[in-house]
Amino acid sequence: MPELFQRAPSSNGPRSRRRLELLTFLILAFGIWPLLAVGVVGGYGFIVWMFQVVFGPPGPPAAH
Repeated sequence: MPELFQRAPSSNGPRSRRRLELLTFLILAFGIWPLLAVGVVGGYGFIVWMFQVVFGPPGPPAAH
């Protein structure tokens, strides 16, 4: 297994690297980041929802 770490990545020149970078960008821009954003916003909404379940909705206290 040590020979795997000693081998340099094969490359066919700048064209191959550009294609790899473009593919990486597309995966990040249209795959990972949108999913991460939806997860963060959904997680925040869940935290607010649970907070309101435990402590009640925001606003002034109800008058008796």
